[in-house]
This record gives sequence, structure tokens and C-alpha cells, in this order.
Amino acid sequence: MLTGRRVRLRALEPADSEAMWRWYHDPEVGRWMDSAPPISLAQNIEKGQNRPRNTFEQMVLGIETLDGRRLIGYVALGDTDFVHGEVTLQSIAIGDRDHWGGGYGSDALRVICRYAFEEMGLHRVMLWVVADNTAAVRAYQQVGFVEEGRRREAFRRAGKRYDFLMMGLLSPELR
Repeated sequence: MLTGRRVRLRALEPADSEAMWRWYHDPEVGRWMDSAPPISLAQNIEKGQNRPRNTFEQMVLGIETLDGRRLIGYVALGDTDFVHGEVTLQSIAIGDRDHWGGGYGSDALRVICRYAFEEMGLHRVMLWVVADNTAAVRAYQQVGFVEEGRRREAFRRAGKRYDFLMMGLLSPELR
């Protein structure tokens, strides 16, 4: 188990599929995520039962609270480059709105970055985030991520275009 001050990261179980399906269909949770065609709960359960095994190259972990062990979100790492010591934080979400603003996302970020640096032996974690997603940008900055670049008008939602920020964190910068 990967444990922080408020959360524990763990492999996802097929039983987690229903909660994740609810989060995917919550417009507020998915506001800044890439959209995908809707799938049924049954399809999502099947997807959860056939989820690929986590590897150092690609992993998706559930975020659960330490008190109560309730699944509240997920985090995904991928595109690991062991030659250059880098991994991409592909996604992180606190899907359970009751846990928004409580420091759970920042704690999960610290835990997954610490894992990337200490256990995987990497030097850099990078990510892309919609510039207008101020809560996420603030959480990344609290952990030590800095803006390294910008892709102008690269994200479209409801007919409006937004910039993507590229952010990076080097192992000695983790807070």
C-alpha cells in the first residue's frame, strides 16, 4: 500500500467500477477531462473486470481515505521512460465531491510522486493540465510542480478553447 497523511493508493478492484462510472457521468467531475462516448454501467463493470495489470510503464490506482477506507478517486501514471527517468501523470481525480477541497488530491499527488521517485527510481514527473482548471493547478503547485510550457487552445469544451499547461516536478522539488 502507498500511504500518505490522508489517503492510501491501491490497485483498483472490479467492485470499484460502479463508483468510477458515477464519476465519469458527473459533469462537474469530468469538466476538465477529455470526453468519451457514454458507456453503460454493465460495460464499465466488464471493463473493470478486464482491466490490464498495473506495470511500472502504466498504472491506475484507486485513492481511498485512511479513515473509513472509502474509494474517492483515482490516479494514473504512464508513458514511463526509464532511460531518461521520466513518467507522465496521465490523470488524477477526486470523484467523490464530498471530499473536494480537503487536501486529498494533494496528498495523493505527493504519494504517487514519492513512489515514482523512490520506488521507480525516476527523476521527473510531468503532466498536462487545462490552464483554467485553477484548483488542479494550485494542487500541483502545492506539491512542487512548476509550469514548463503551454499548448495554446489545445482543449475544447462546450465550444470554447482553453490552453494546456505542461508542468513538471523534479525529485528534489517534491514538497
